[in-house]
Amino acid sequence: MTTKPTSNLSLPSGSTPKSKGKAARSATPKTPKIPNLPKLIKDKIYKTGQTRGADDDVIYQNRVGRNSTVLIPYAMWEKCCVPSEANSEYENSYIVLISPEEYFGADNIEAELKSNGLALGVNTLVFYETRAQWNAHNPDSLGWVKATRRRDPLGGNFVARISATTSESGGKINHGFTTTAMKGAGIRVYEYADTATIAKCRLQLEALFWSCADSHEVAISNGMTGEEAVLRKADNLQKCQDQNLFDLAQLIEARMLNAAGNTVCPLCISELSSQGFFSRLDQAEGRIVHDLTVTQLNLFHIRELRFGGLNHLPYNLGWGHHHCNVVVKDSGIIETLHWMKEVVERNLIDGQLPMVSNNVS
Repeated sequence: MTTKPTSNLSLPSGSTPKSKGKAARSATPKTPKIPNLPKLIKDKIYKTGQTRGADDDVIYQNRVGRNSTVLIPYAMWEKCCVPSEANSEYENSYIVLISPEEYFGADNIEAELKSNGLALGVNTLVFYETRAQWNAHNPDSLGWVKATRRRDPLGGNFVARISATTSESGGKINHGFTTTAMKGAGIRVYEYADTATIAKCRLQLEALFWSCADSHEVAISNGMTGEEAVLRKADNLQKCQDQNLFDLAQLIEARMLNAAGNTVCPLCISELSSQGFFSRLDQAEGRIVHDLTVTQLNLFHIRELRFGGLNHLPYNLGWGHHHCNVVVKDSGIIETLHWMKEVVERNLIDGQLPMVSNNVS
């Protein structure tokens, strides 16, 4: 049986005892305004709806909404052509990127693309990534132009991101989507989530913040009053319950909460202090970066992001230690745990881990 969450917090009631006369009606209290979260946690939750960073020398957009135009490698078209069973289309369309080898190496590429509902310059671009590709099939000699739009028509045939080399003619080649207004062609397809999903994830992630054992005290120490913290938490939990976003059994199984209902790191399973959302990452002595903005706790995907499965979803996003997140990276939690077990077993000496001295000789 699914455990239903309970809370001793509730929204102030908007109803009043039955009374007669205009005076009683005019005394009906207004629904209270829901207070904002402290800025740091509010911004952190908001940013979960954005993609990772990207510099000017890659094809991807830098920190934009997860519902932006997606870029699909042609080899992954069959896996990624439809976002999910519930949604048959990407909110802001897609661009298929086909390599020069795939495009020029096929006997009848135009017919092949057409059979997949694709067409060069409409929803597909040839993507140059190496100098060898550029030299073998130079788009200038083909009379091609670089793409300028993210939607049909794309305004061109190709896009290029080729790194510089040490040779005299080895300057970098960046063509298409390089202007300030059109920086980057789109986002990595596996980072995609539609608007409704993004909103649900943000609600659930806030609930996980409030599920930290010390969240009430930490919220107050970061600018909220006790009354505001109670009101905000009750409102959030009610919205989560209304949308089936706070099923304790699912949250525990997904490694987001422990049996006590407190938020844990999905990898190490230790309880999280909500102060970690506001505290900067500890830095090694002598290697301090003064403008570091990384906090101790970060967004954590339970099932890793990958091609063919959109995993930015409710019940798959938790909060975890920055270090644990770095260790897991793109490998996934279970695979990482198996690797960690093997590492520990190889290091055991007579059943104990070796001691390491911190003394510097």
